[in-house]
Amino acid sequence: MVRTQISLTEREYEAAKTEAARLGISLAELLRRSLRPLLPADESKPWMAYAGFVESGDADSSRRIDELIYGRKD
Repeated sequence: MVRTQISLTEREYEAAKTEAARLGISLAELLRRSLRPLLPADESKPWMAYAGFVESGDADSSRRIDELIYGRKD
């Protein structure tokens, strides 16, 4: 990670801190997540542009990701 410094108004800072607390994440993580959609995609991983677009309806899908992507395990 690279450390950087930004300037926010008091209102922006308080609103961001409140939102980060609501989400249960740090202010730094909130800012990283907010910035990502504005940055160009990593061309070495074109499939990442679609990550999170598909819902399986299966609450355990993250535990069975290989099976969902590649098919049944034999």
